[in-house]
Amino acid sequence: MPCSQQVAADTGSDMIKYALVCAADHEFEGWFSGSDAFDDQKARGLVECPICGITDVSKQIMAPSVRTSGEKSGRMPSKPNSDSTPTPEDFARMAGKVREHIASTHDYVGDRFADEARSMFYGEQEHRPVWGETTAEEAKSLVEEGVPAAPLPTPFAPKPPVKPKDVN
Repeated sequence: MPCSQQVAADTGSDMIKYALVCAADHEFEGWFSGSDAFDDQKARGLVECPICGITDVSKQIMAPSVRTSGEKSGRMPSKPNSDSTPTPEDFARMAGKVREHIASTHDYVGDRFADEARSMFYGEQEHRPVWGETTAEEAKSLVEEGVPAAPLPTPFAPKPPVKPKDVN
């Protein structure tokens, strides 16, 4: 198991999970910093269905999840409609789009990730989306300090840029 993990940071920490549906009736979830963030990303064509890729997406009517006294915690929800269940190919396509998005919108900072994330969090430098590597110990320290950072699961992590070799 590698001693470092890839992580990404952004400027916000509070997230809202929305139930979304595309024009083809594929249901999925999306995490946003708020309703305004969803509206802004939707207007810019950044919210798309992970199943079919279309950007005609809207929020579904949502209700709070309330457990009855007869239900046990950890109970699995009923099986989703088979038409909305993503296939492995859908997942691979979505993971590829996430990798492309991170690679094109985040600065790669390599093993300086923890220092860069802290510097932005404490106002020592301008906020910008970054990704890189850090040790599990450093990642835990970032969480304890309240620095907004999260591990990138391997399928979603872009390949780090190749550094030019020193010819001297």
